[in-house]
Parts: sequence; C-alpha cells; structure tokens
Amino acid sequence: MIQYKNEQVTVFQSELYQTTATVIQTEEMVLIVDPNWLAGEVEAIKEYVNEIKGDRALYLLFTHGDFDHIIGYQAFPDATTIGSTGLQHHPQKEEKLEMIRDFDRKNYIARNYPIAFPSLDIIIKEDGQQLHVGDTTMTFYLAPGHTEDGLITIVEPLGIMIAGDYLSDFELPFIYQSAKAYNHTLEKAGCIFATHSVRLLIPGHGKATADSSEMKRRLAMASDYLKRLCEAVMANNETALAALYREHAFLSTFTEYCHKENVSIIQREYQ
Repeated sequence: MIQYKNEQVTVFQSELYQTTATVIQTEEMVLIVDPNWLAGEVEAIKEYVNEIKGDRALYLLFTHGDFDHIIGYQAFPDATTIGSTGLQHHPQKEEKLEMIRDFDRKNYIARNYPIAFPSLDIIIKEDGQQLHVGDTTMTFYLAPGHTEDGLITIVEPLGIMIAGDYLSDFELPFIYQSAKAYNHTLEKAGCIFATHSVRLLIPGHGKATADSSEMKRRLAMASDYLKRLCEAVMANNETALAALYREHAFLSTFTEYCHKENVSIIQREYQ
C-alpha cells in the first residue's frame, strides 16, 4: 500500500513488518530505495516506476543488506545501484540469499525475477560522500550498529532523510552488529539533523514523518532505550531487562530473539 505521497515522494509500506520502500522522482532521475517484500508488492512498485520514469536516469539505493531490504533487487536490472562498502563486501551474501529462498519456499511465493545479492555500481566509502544528478544531491553517511553495512542518505534540495533501520516510530533498537556503533550512529543522526534541513524522515520500518518534533522524539526514544538497556545489562538487572523487553511493540518470538541478541552483544562489548 502507499503510506505517504507528494509530488516527489511515494512511500510504499509492505504488509510485512511495516517495511517501507521509497520512490523519489526529480527532474533528472528516479530513485528507488529497498523495494520489498511480497512479489505483488514489488511488482506494484515496478509498475509505478515504469509509469513515471520516462527517459530519466534510474537509481536503486540499498540502506543495508538484510534480506528483506534486498529482496526486490533484480526487479530493476537496468538501475544504477548504490550501497555502502560494507554491503559490497558483505560476509554473508549467500546466507542472505538463502533466507530469501527459504521465505519464498515456505510461503509458496513465485517471483518473476531472479534472486541475487546486489552488485553495486556506486560504492559509499565515507561520511559526506555525495552523488550529484542534475540539481539533486545525495549525501551519504555510514550507519553501522544495526548492521555493519548501514547507510543513511540525505536527498537535497528535497530535504529527505532515508534512515534505513533507524528512527522508526515504533521499532526500538535491534542491534545485530554493535551497541557502541549503534549509539554512535544515533549521535551521527543528531548531527545530520543539525547540519541538514530535514523535512521528511523515512525509516525502514514504520511511518514517514514531516514533523521535526517527531523526528527528535524518535531519536531520543532510541537513545534513551539503548542507554537504559546498557545500564541494565551492566548491572545484571533481570527485572529491568524484562521490563525493557516488554517495551517492544508486537511482542513475539522474533522480538524475544532480538532482545536476547541485544543483551548478548552489549555483554560482549561492555563487560
């Protein structure tokens, strides 16, 4: 379904995990971000892109290499691909592809495009690296913590912040790589808000927002949760840890697994 739309931006939201896929159009280009999940959802994004593209250049940006975010890669074989150096050198490419295949097999999903790990045309290696396409400038920031290969992108002059799996309206931090790196990325996000005029924040899961106070609330929520979680782990406070787990939305075996991973990573890094 379409969650958010204006003249330049269309944010699609999957039925699964409230995962977003974004299409941004300017005079010179069309940018697709993380097309996902189900075959019909990816096809709807593809049809929309085909309707609006015309003779403009087509770019495909990946915020990170989790399998749900790369699942629609080969639906756009003519796009110029963009991702981080961490994505280019991802150590578990075949594992991510097998997760896609397993998901499709379990759910009897047939796709009309091959499954492959993204091959990148433009590799982002450092904070502040830019790509200029006509009057559009994309500024990239490496965003490890959730995963090692995370990327935050600012699209100007539209003032769009593509946050990947950070700054959701409901999803608390899932630390798959490093708690210290995650905290550093949150600090970096604060600096990005101070440096750029962000008028629309698009997270990888949840609702886009044009409300600056809501953007700050999300950053504060994630930072505070991570701080309290680290304190509870360091103090070995099981009561506090149980209460912190219950703060997650949509409690399930998945959120339980993610919470245990959070605790394990913090123990490894801080104790």
